[in-house]
Amino acid sequence: MSTYTNTQEVIQINKIAIIGAGLGGLACAIALQKLGYDVQVYDKARDFRPVGAGFGLLPNGLRCLDAIEPGIVSLIKNSACEVSQTVLKNNQGETIRTTKGSRYTEKYGLPLITVWWWHLQQILASKVPDNKIHLNHRCIGFTQDNDGIDIYFDGGKTVRADLLIGADGINSAVRETLFRDDKPRYLGDMSWRAVIKCDQELLNRSELGFVKSNREFMYLLNVGDGHISWLYRQLSPDFCLSPNATEAKSQVLNKIANWGKPLRHLVEMTPAERILEAPICDRLPLETWHQGRVTLLGDAAHAMAPALAQGTNSTFEDVCELAWCFSHYKNISEALTNYERRRIESTTIIQNRSAEGEMDYYKTEEEKSPSLVLQQLQMNSEEFQNWIFSYQPPII
Repeated sequence: MSTYTNTQEVIQINKIAIIGAGLGGLACAIALQKLGYDVQVYDKARDFRPVGAGFGLLPNGLRCLDAIEPGIVSLIKNSACEVSQTVLKNNQGETIRTTKGSRYTEKYGLPLITVWWWHLQQILASKVPDNKIHLNHRCIGFTQDNDGIDIYFDGGKTVRADLLIGADGINSAVRETLFRDDKPRYLGDMSWRAVIKCDQELLNRSELGFVKSNREFMYLLNVGDGHISWLYRQLSPDFCLSPNATEAKSQVLNKIANWGKPLRHLVEMTPAERILEAPICDRLPLETWHQGRVTLLGDAAHAMAPALAQGTNSTFEDVCELAWCFSHYKNISEALTNYERRRIESTTIIQNRSAEGEMDYYKTEEEKSPSLVLQQLQMNSEEFQNWIFSYQPPII
């Protein structure tokens, strides 16, 4: 049990509840349990099953993971792909050019790693005791008083805690209860994505592929153990979800009907139920993330477009900063206020730049203009990238 003191009272923090057993929630549990807290994680999922798509772990995120759990990056590499080069292709699957991927290691000391979301979730979950993760717990709200927080779940379940961390994603129930703010903002493009295990000739084992077409594109990611993740996106002023999985698959196949056979084949061999269809959305930045004994983390705090691949990577930064604040400040208010002070300005910049970058995917080079965010920061793109990838987590 850890004790926090202020000038009026002694506040004892023993039990911390985290809503969300995604990557941010589990990483946060690992970091805070090392500080001596009783950390309990609650998630609406009934079980851990193979879900999610592939994504990139970049130097800032890897640096944070290593700070949270030393040695975990080596473990992740065993279940992922360390990218040696990126490959630009046309929509027939023909290579236009290749770029050396090892520049990340050369410049920032850590590589670009592509991994399946589910594989990383399992690695993180293995670092949290089984009896600390509670599935089939859908949070529907909470109330707090001077002594603690009552958290309410579907089915009449209630949990009492001393501190609540909302790591429950873009549609966060914790954020909704805290702020009653606007819903997620649709950014104007739709996404279909999946992970399958197959033999394919589009990519070598250590490559990442990008297929550029007209107002549409596809990422191809090796995510380890013979699995490949494809992520197709298309500009769409209005979004409308398919009525079922079969129709979602048909949608993609119709959209890429004129693409080359190797690319179409990836989608054709994907079971319909494995395809995730979703609008690309973000959340408008908040001026504060906490009230009383409750705060937010990751997408619940700063959901962003995937254009810069910083959603998960910046979440691991949140974890490091939050853990550092709870190891250095003497009461809850100080810890949460300083956590915000260290995070909100930078995540707001990344959110805004990610939204701009998402639309840049669909522009020609002639249509693109210098980023307003970068102009305001008086940065060029390379300086902005250096700023992100050079992040150094505090020592927890």
